Amino acid sequence: MQKAVCSLATLLATLCATAAHATSWELKPGGDNRLEFTATFEQTPITGVFKDFRVRFEFDPQKPDSNRLNVRIRISSADMANPDINQAIAGKDWFDFVRYPEAVFDAREILDAPGAAGYLARGTLLLKGLRQPLVLPFSWKPEERRMEGEFVTHRSIFNIGTGEWKSSNAVGDAVTVRFRVQLRELP
Repeated sequence: MQKAVCSLATLLATLCATAAHATSWELKPGGDNRLEFTATFEQTPITGVFKDFRVRFEFDPQKPDSNRLNVRIRISSADMANPDINQAIAGKDWFDFVRYPEAVFDAREILDAPGAAGYLARGTLLLKGLRQPLVLPFSWKPEERRMEGEFVTHRSIFNIGTGEWKSSNAVGDAVTVRFRVQLRELP
């Protein structure tokens, strides 16, 4: 009887230790990392990048309740490869770098994507002081330590492009965001 109780206790301890452990990942410095956004100006695509961002990913496919994805973006790192545009997007009508230096996507629910090879991260995006729900589809290749995804949002829901730029006649409302990141496992 005592041997059975000890075996059961050992089994339970092993299961609890395994079940409670999601693998934690973060952005690999110097890795193949890119976070870009594409808008349209007079129906012509224009693409910019955020050069400074951090990613934290906690993932266990067997324990979806323990999964989390957190992305922090330094907004002033936006670069649209044009000094005049870069100066404009720093201002109050656009990103307002001074008042809103950081954007944060935080998801505490990561699910299998139906009918596709990949996942859906359900969370919120905080941008320019406004928090909006966002479902982020992504692929995760643990053997390559690579995450990739793409989604479309609308600048108007975050008050990006106000004043004379509020209308979507010159600058379209839809913005496509694409990312490719290489992660490293945390100890």
